[in-house]
Amino acid sequence: MSERGAHHPRGTRANFRGGGGRGGGRGGSSSTEKTTSSERPKKENILDLSKYMDKPIIVKFNGGREVRGTLKGFDALMNLVLDDVEETLRDEDGNESTRSLGLVVARGTLLVVIMPVDGSEQIANPFVVNEAAS
Repeated sequence: MSERGAHHPRGTRANFRGGGGRGGGRGGSSSTEKTTSSERPKKENILDLSKYMDKPIIVKFNGGREVRGTLKGFDALMNLVLDDVEETLRDEDGNESTRSLGLVVARGTLLVVIMPVDGSEQIANPFVVNEAAS
């Protein structure tokens, strides 16, 4: 007799299609397919912000906001912790004013430019593939 159309209580149809068990559905992972973080190569940041720790930097955001503060911390997603922050406000006429914000956590997805107050330095282009390596 064919299995098609036959009624089986949940869990009694071993090795058949369907969502009878946990994690076996489309795109899901079963408990036997465990991936560890050691298998994936760790993504390295393009910028080394550790050399700017406890130094003043200027940060420009999406939407045109600009702040200046002391870098106190950062993470792999480029989220920044800045202290003694001052936001520079500019109007259409070019007039500038500043306001103090204090301690700020800046979300990495909104950052456009990060630059040190004491100047900038030239770095090698991280996106150019070295022909000698291939």
